[in-house]
Amino acid sequence: MSKNKEAEAELFKGSSNEHQQPLLTPVSDEQWQAITDNDSAYDGQFFYAVKTTGIFCRPSCKSKLPIRENICMFLTAEKALNARFRPCKRCKPTGSRLPDEEWIDLVTSYIDSHYQEPLSLDTLAQLSHGSPYHLQRIFKKVKGITPVYYIQQQRINAAKAMLRESNLPITEIASLVGLPNTSYFITLFKQKTGQTPEAYRKSRK
Repeated sequence: MSKNKEAEAELFKGSSNEHQQPLLTPVSDEQWQAITDNDSAYDGQFFYAVKTTGIFCRPSCKSKLPIRENICMFLTAEKALNARFRPCKRCKPTGSRLPDEEWIDLVTSYIDSHYQEPLSLDTLAQLSHGSPYHLQRIFKKVKGITPVYYIQQQRINAAKAMLRESNLPITEIASLVGLPNTSYFITLFKQKTGQTPEAYRKSRK
């Protein structure tokens, strides 16, 4: 019986044209049932790839259940690799894990495209097929900063560009960069730049 799991949010949209082409083989009803049940009896019989993430998995993978329309099937791991999908960090469908740098590149690409949305370490870990603890540790190892710090950095950089290039109200800019609490946005902005958003705008115009 299928497990009730929340559908996976889209990740890394448009990462590769190959991941969007209609020639990719959709999973059958039997394969979909195996995926929803994390049925290890099907491991080695096929691999499923998530077109919105660029990651492929074993049927028994414990990662968050993707939307069925976003997945396709490969008979071998080699064919999935040839289609430019990358192995899941959690279930290791090739027997070896995705290199840390490539994994973190996937996560930063997602943050770069979705910093305007609510983001948390748990969300990023789920979408990138890892644990929050492991993601935090590896992200800091590769980037030298935590995922939360990177998210804040991207949001403040975007806010700085809007302050320089537009006359949008501070409250609107805060919301557009994913920080709808204006007071917190102003506090974080000053912490990161040494100036309030208004002072920064005046100094750049």
